[in-house]
Amino acid sequence: MVEAVQDAGVVVTGAGGGIGAALARRFAAEGARVVVNDLDADKAKAVAEEIGAMAVPGDASGIVAEARAALGGTIDVYCANAGVAFEDGAPGAPLDERSWAVSWDVNVMAHVRAAHELLPDWLEKGSGRFVSTVSAAGLLTMIGAPSYSVTKHGALAFAEWLSLTYRHRGVKVHAICPQGVRTDMLAATGSAGDLVLQPTAIEPAEVADALFTGIAEDRFLILPHPEVADYYQARAALPDKWLGGMNRLQRAWEESR
Repeated sequence: MVEAVQDAGVVVTGAGGGIGAALARRFAAEGARVVVNDLDADKAKAVAEEIGAMAVPGDASGIVAEARAALGGTIDVYCANAGVAFEDGAPGAPLDERSWAVSWDVNVMAHVRAAHELLPDWLEKGSGRFVSTVSAAGLLTMIGAPSYSVTKHGALAFAEWLSLTYRHRGVKVHAICPQGVRTDMLAATGSAGDLVLQPTAIEPAEVADALFTGIAEDRFLILPHPEVADYYQARAALPDKWLGGMNRLQRAWEESR
């Protein structure tokens, strides 16, 4: 058991399935009091009933007040997990401005809005934990998904900013950056996901395991696929070589379509 989360009030957004449901299950198993959020009310209620939690369905951008009330007035841990992905980078495809707008709102601004509501209480009491489900695309980049890649970079940057700004005031931040995870979102990534992500895809529960290891070790960056650390270092040290390798993946994807 991780002492830091026992009896903590925890909110997990996008928890009707996939990584979010795995996080909610793990927090509940560790003794936390959990609020399960999802746009799909039936899915949120099903997961909540399964783990003895409370369901607060709705848009992740606007549920902090209701979730706080459900937890008796205090949110100790907030998992900004809800996210969207589009295959909007097919060769020659027209610009889909809607996918960019939705991606920005869900993948970045929902985190910003939640933190804006959470921080006053956390700073007053000197503690709080913000968990951002980012994706390895936020550290690297994913072929075929420009709006996802760019906004996940934004989500990582916001998590970094929260950590460097408030860690001395008791706010802990974790950024989860997996590659492929066997979820409905992975299934929806299409041929690019089949090429890049499926071969090393892991189960959602493994992401939750990695987070709890990171919480115990007080680490910001959570890498359920450890090899991502090497890719990230290579990207920083030898950007042209890394871009060349990614371009080879792009060309392989184009040839397979």
